[in-house]
Amino acid sequence: MAMRFRCSLLVFALLVLCFPMGAQGQVRTRGIDVSRFQGEINWTKVAKDSTVKFVYIKATEGTSIQDPRYKTNIAKAKKAGLLVGSYHLYSSKTTAYQQFANFKKMVKKSEQDLIPVLDIEGHHSGRLNMARVDKLLELMEAEYGVKPMIYTSEKLFKTHFRGKKYAKYHIFIANYRRHPTTRFTLWQYTETGHLNGIRGYVDFNRFHRNHSLSDIRMPKPKKKAAEKTAETK
Repeated sequence: MAMRFRCSLLVFALLVLCFPMGAQGQVRTRGIDVSRFQGEINWTKVAKDSTVKFVYIKATEGTSIQDPRYKTNIAKAKKAGLLVGSYHLYSSKTTAYQQFANFKKMVKKSEQDLIPVLDIEGHHSGRLNMARVDKLLELMEAEYGVKPMIYTSEKLFKTHFRGKKYAKYHIFIANYRRHPTTRFTLWQYTETGHLNGIRGYVDFNRFHRNHSLSDIRMPKPKKKAAEKTAETK
């Protein structure tokens, strides 16, 4: 194969990665996820990228760790016009109740545009306590009124989350080498993205072709019975 052809393929691949295209040739909606590691973010500049519509922001980890930039990030991202959601980084060292209490303390339901995410990293694979995971998912659902999305690797998904019990959960898959072979709603396709307004790298995420932002939006609050009665009078 000629060197020019190989170079052209490389350029095309990079363009597809940076500007994911939909079936009609239009740039597809994508989002980012951030934590304190991105430092101070210029959310006004971030929001000027027309392809970036949403952001997941780290809130908590384990029992006591709270991201020091969470409150600033969620307030400024919302002000800039982005849809926001929050995630909790799972720990194998503490109970579901302790971890949920930490998340609930930081994450206010009224501030969320997107369903919460439980982040279970791949290193938990050999010692994942599924009873604890299930209880944490249950507690988050009871508080926020919607099933959380599960973020994990393909290996962990295949090992622990393939059963019918998890069929109704949205899955957020991290795979930086290839398109996931498992089912997913969101795909974290790179951890080395660049975006105006953020110094250094940032994760980019995009939807499966059968999913969209509407699938991960928080449900609209139900009107109280009294309000409904008043409206009918």
